[in-house]
Amino acid sequence: MEHGQPEALKLIPKKRFGQHFLIQKSAIRTIAEAALAAKAPHLLEIGPGPGVLTEPLLADGRPLWAVDLDPDAIAVLAQRFQGVPHFHPVLGDAVLAPLDFGGPFSVVGNLPYNAATAILTRFLVADIPWERMVFMFQLEVGQKLLGRPGEKEYGPLSILAQLCCRLTRLLKLGPGAFRPAPKVDSAVLLFEPRADAVPRAQRRALLAFLHTSFGHRRKTLANNWQVRFTPDQARSLLAASALAPAIRAEAVPPAAWPDLFNLSRTFATPS
Repeated sequence: MEHGQPEALKLIPKKRFGQHFLIQKSAIRTIAEAALAAKAPHLLEIGPGPGVLTEPLLADGRPLWAVDLDPDAIAVLAQRFQGVPHFHPVLGDAVLAPLDFGGPFSVVGNLPYNAATAILTRFLVADIPWERMVFMFQLEVGQKLLGRPGEKEYGPLSILAQLCCRLTRLLKLGPGAFRPAPKVDSAVLLFEPRADAVPRAQRRALLAFLHTSFGHRRKTLANNWQVRFTPDQARSLLAASALAPAIRAEAVPPAAWPDLFNLSRTFATPS
């Protein structure tokens, strides 16, 4: 395996792909170790870029699939790690491309800022077998995912993520940890599946219900639900859930949402 990156294999970051390559060695080591701590038989890397995480992941010996939208990145990786039989570079969009490589996976990625939430949402709702995820986000997105009731960061994706996973912030990184330096700080989060997670088959519908409930943050749930329920249905749903008539979505804790969602499905959507 190639342990350095010769000048000929240097990858130029492209703005259209939202590329900011991680260069801080201590962060690379922490992220790789967190991903490799899982017992999953396969590894999946999203947005490998020039391969700074790919190299320590491959050294573990497990089969690794690396998915990148940038054909230049895939060409660099294919050349850099040629002859490594357990390496599988894949050209594709991690939001949409088939990820039917087997699994279960330990998933890791320095996610492009412009697609990070879409990629995370896919891994939360789609039928992709994973045992652990270690993802880099813009700090603001990381704070939203960790948001608590009553905080401005708290919203649909944070609720879904917290209902499906145990979240831990592993790192906070400044712009200097990347090339080129972004204008924002970044955060690395660890996602571990909850034993009591919402069933995968319900997650898309639950997320849609959450987006409706948070449609206008300063409005009450009853007002936001007008697009889905009649006023009488909304009042009945709140009463059956022992929630105040004027409660807002931001005040409802994550644990209360699955029952609220399941109860809501007993009401017919107004025509």
